[in-house]
Amino acid sequence: MKVLHIITGLKKGGAETLLFNLCKFDKQHKHTIISLSKIEDSELPLYYPNVSVHSLNFPNGGVKILGLYRLYKLIKKIKPNVVQTWMIHADLIGGIVARFAGIKNIIWGVHHTVLLRGKVKYSTILILKFNAFFSNFIPKKIIYCAEKSRIIQESIGYKKSKGIVIHNGYDLNNFLQNDALRNEFLNELNASENTFAIGHVGSYDPLKDQNTLIEALKILHEKHFNFTAVLVGKNLDKNNSEMVSKIKDSGLCDRVHLLGIRNDIPSIMNGIDIFMLTSLSEAFPNVLNEAMACGTPCITTNVGDASLIVDNTGWIVNPKEPKSLADAVIKAANEKKLDNYKWIHRQKECRQRISKNFTLEKMVTRYIEAWSIDH
Repeated sequence: MKVLHIITGLKKGGAETLLFNLCKFDKQHKHTIISLSKIEDSELPLYYPNVSVHSLNFPNGGVKILGLYRLYKLIKKIKPNVVQTWMIHADLIGGIVARFAGIKNIIWGVHHTVLLRGKVKYSTILILKFNAFFSNFIPKKIIYCAEKSRIIQESIGYKKSKGIVIHNGYDLNNFLQNDALRNEFLNELNASENTFAIGHVGSYDPLKDQNTLIEALKILHEKHFNFTAVLVGKNLDKNNSEMVSKIKDSGLCDRVHLLGIRNDIPSIMNGIDIFMLTSLSEAFPNVLNEAMACGTPCITTNVGDASLIVDNTGWIVNPKEPKSLADAVIKAANEKKLDNYKWIHRQKECRQRISKNFTLEKMVTRYIEAWSIDH
């Protein structure tokens, strides 16, 4: 089967990583990826015998007429058995052009839940409304990465009979509980085992709501709670003057480490005691799964399918409630200190939940089934 993927870009993110893993582990089919935007050197490596990559070099947030024609010609040349599109813009552009090119087996991929006004471009919300209308005609199926995502999109007009949910899957060989990695990371921070380590991984973005995270850490600091915190991700570094100022004003300079982009996420997930997600909107947060696969319990806001992922292995609070986040941290730390048996059992349950429900093998199998013309 020849599978053509059309995606907005290949910057490192949840959907992009999912596509990368899907192509990497599905060796029985031929995959072609078309990126609407320019591919930078730092972006996802996709050098595999069964994968070829093209770029249309669309400007950021724009469309090139010649690019659309090139996309049409590429589709006609490749003659794919299925076109899988990824995310809002590619669903619309890739779906329409693929239909004009004569492709009927078109699958849309939706990887968001709520698009909050004021947090995203108005043009993106407008495209979402177009997609709701065209969902009646263009895609054969619509794959949602989260149950909550399907519910919300169908409530705004996405065709209900076409929707299926395929949760993201994870390579558990890359995410293991490893004491050596933990010790190395704690040594890097000059932190002792007695210091409760809190971790957060995600790009600096209003939807990730790092401001509430800092407010929660400030509450812990004012309670004289012994902790250290690491913030990892794009623009979460010392060049972010806004974040640096927020940390300084909160009296957290000695408590919070801005580590920026890191390529050793399993080390970080092992090094911390608790992972904290403070987002206002998510679909299926990869970072929760990665932390739990390493045996690290999570505190998360109740967004997207976060509660489905964490279940009873961690703590779930409402968005924008720093006190609730701080209280959850204290509960976790007390459990680790006062009932170590229960804490170790919780760590094991974290990994078992991911290995039982969200493996890469399950995800790849379900995508292949969705692409099949017979289904």
